[in-house]
Amino acid sequence: MANSQWLLHALLLLLLLLLLFHMDSILLKAASMPPPSPVMCNSPAGGDGCILHNSYGAWNDRLDCHVQNVTYPSTEEELRSAVAYATRNGLNVKVASKFSHTMPKLACPGRTQSANSYLISTANYASSIDIDATNLVVTADAGVPLRELINRVEGRGLSLVAATYWEGVSVGGLISTGAHGSSWWGKGGAVHDHVVGISLVVPAKESEGFAKVIRIEAQDQLLNAARVSLGMLGVISKVKFSLEGGFKRSITYNFTDDARIEEIYRDHAMKYEFADITWYPSKHTAVYRYDNRVPLNTSGDGVYDFLGFQSNSVVVSKSARATGNASLVLSFFYTMPVFSYHGIGISSSKLMYAEKLLENARNVDGRCALASTAVGYRKLVANGLRNGLIFTGYPVIGTQGKMQTSGSCLYSPPLRTDLTCAWDPRIDGLFFYDVAAIFPAQRFADFIRDVKKLRDMNPENFCGVDVYNGFLIRFIKASKAYLGQSEDSVVVDFNYYRADDPSTPRLNQEVWEEVEQMAFFKHGAKPHWAKNRNLAFLNVRNKYPNFGRFMAAKKQLDPQNMFSSEWSDEILFRNEAAKGDGCALEGQCICSEDSHCSPAKGYLCKAGLVYKEARVCRYTQS
Repeated sequence: MANSQWLLHALLLLLLLLLLFHMDSILLKAASMPPPSPVMCNSPAGGDGCILHNSYGAWNDRLDCHVQNVTYPSTEEELRSAVAYATRNGLNVKVASKFSHTMPKLACPGRTQSANSYLISTANYASSIDIDATNLVVTADAGVPLRELINRVEGRGLSLVAATYWEGVSVGGLISTGAHGSSWWGKGGAVHDHVVGISLVVPAKESEGFAKVIRIEAQDQLLNAARVSLGMLGVISKVKFSLEGGFKRSITYNFTDDARIEEIYRDHAMKYEFADITWYPSKHTAVYRYDNRVPLNTSGDGVYDFLGFQSNSVVVSKSARATGNASLVLSFFYTMPVFSYHGIGISSSKLMYAEKLLENARNVDGRCALASTAVGYRKLVANGLRNGLIFTGYPVIGTQGKMQTSGSCLYSPPLRTDLTCAWDPRIDGLFFYDVAAIFPAQRFADFIRDVKKLRDMNPENFCGVDVYNGFLIRFIKASKAYLGQSEDSVVVDFNYYRADDPSTPRLNQEVWEEVEQMAFFKHGAKPHWAKNRNLAFLNVRNKYPNFGRFMAAKKQLDPQNMFSSEWSDEILFRNEAAKGDGCALEGQCICSEDSHCSPAKGYLCKAGLVYKEARVCRYTQS
């Protein structure tokens, strides 16, 4: 009886808070603080030394990326002139967008304080979107934000079929790193497979003005190199995408048992055009997304505003940090649903602060309580789907542009400074690792079976990933892109806590290290180019059958290696990581001796429990 009353009170509290949250969200969404620029310079013109950050405030190696000069072209001719200047002066060049969401240092042009480093930002190169409704194509400048492109296309009664779940990306950055949604239908879920043309600015002879623009069309074999180029072939100027007639989508989430994921995933992907699966291992729960297109005249004006991409208040967390009262913070936390990136929280920093307390106390039970709260709330509010002002029931039906991607924390004028994206480094927000492993479809089932074996040894060890967003499972079709997927593939994304101090070990870190090594070394997964810790890229070139063709295209377009750097070379050509004290804590290496972990804090290098060849940093109390 007492349990029933407690459950009823909890449900009533959640419903009340849900209503309050949505009212607050509606009123305050226009007051969010836009993310900071990734480029910080001593002078507004971008000279005299600048630093390039990613959006999370820290690269994989935590070292700043220093560049000598930055330029902000706004036209294609200015872009060509920038490349010509770099060619004439023998500079190393990289391109950064307005958003900078890559975790590896691919956008960094040179070593610390290098006088030969030159950065081209496409933040101001975003004015042209040319829609050809007759031929069903759209051509956009490389710096155009994805949301702007989608809105313009939808305004003409057309739809862009594939897009990322997170809309805070530019057109050029989107395709350079193989970004994707989820689909095995049609051309598939990878955005680059919907590209039918690219304009590229490349170095040239002096007689050609040191740089030229080349137009690569669908019939040109170079398109297969340029679709996923990692910024190594030249500077993308314009991208041409194929379009389809406008349509709506109908989405239903089914929260159910996870018993048969490894048997069901193929049928699920083939039955629903935009299928995905979210798996919460510690809760033995799988969430199947039933997501297909429906005619444009179908009733419904729904929106997918993913909870993790909504604006988050930082006031509560700052107060909590000031008091330092752990019991007060945690008691407050457990009486409120958590809405933040990958883990819903009233404030992302409140989740981060609670996580730090639990990490320091090695409190597995507390972390599992957070996971239960997060998963329960996601189910209650359909993870951000809304039929109108709030979620009122399935299915949620809305236009493709409103349902395929989200990122509301990016927008609106900075009228207030207490609302921002959850991972904003200015407010000590969420700080996490993002692992994205891409499996050949036929090998994915064995990976799931191995993870289940590890989970079943102690399910509580998996609560840390369920506090965020569990395992997000998506689908990519085989691609002709040389650095795309050569066969139908399954992508698994998961996030977990990253410490503020690189020398600080993490609770249950050996679990995630074993899962990572299982994925990339036992089951042959490829790393997503824009995510992952450095160890995921070991021997990556050997996983791409057309890697040699990509390098041949690079030699043709960039014979002087202007668009390479030690960072891109490290990702593409590293066979073994350099090792030193503590290198395994941040994924800079795989441990082979205790000093690579943190023996002073009880973390020693041990074998994996399921994948015996794995080497992980495990806490040993003795």
